[in-house]
Amino acid sequence: MNPLLPELGLVLWMSVAFLVILFLLKKFAWKGIIQALKDREEFIDRSLKSAEEAKAQMSQLKSDNEKLLAEARTEREAILKEAREMKEKILSDAKISASEEGNRLVASARTEIEKEKLQALSEIKNQVAEISLSIAEKVIKNELTDKASQESLVNDHLNKAQMN
Repeated sequence: MNPLLPELGLVLWMSVAFLVILFLLKKFAWKGIIQALKDREEFIDRSLKSAEEAKAQMSQLKSDNEKLLAEARTEREAILKEAREMKEKILSDAKISASEEGNRLVASARTEIEKEKLQALSEIKNQVAEISLSIAEKVIKNELTDKASQESLVNDHLNKAQMN
């Protein structure tokens, strides 16, 4: 007896047992196992197709999102540009309006100053005339207090009037 080589009877019974088990597996389990493998293969195929479709949808959504983002950026830039232009227009209009108002106020002030200047000159002329008349009246009263000086003054004026 060799421990490495089995006896012929043992080999025969092992072969019969193997064939019986193989027959039983083929009769009862083989179809189920093969069906389970096919089902598993189909499930994997469906999962792969579904994953590919999801990937395609994701890339489509990503491109749509990028388009929307680009449109939003463009719209934002347009709005900002319009806001800047509006701000500049408002500032320009305000500067023009302020300048016009300032010019109008300066012109009005100059007119008012000129008017008051003329009024002041008129008042000064009236005061000078009153003062002159008052001084002349006092001078004439002093000169004409005596009768001889009056006659002399009248004669001088008459002589000057005759010369002319």
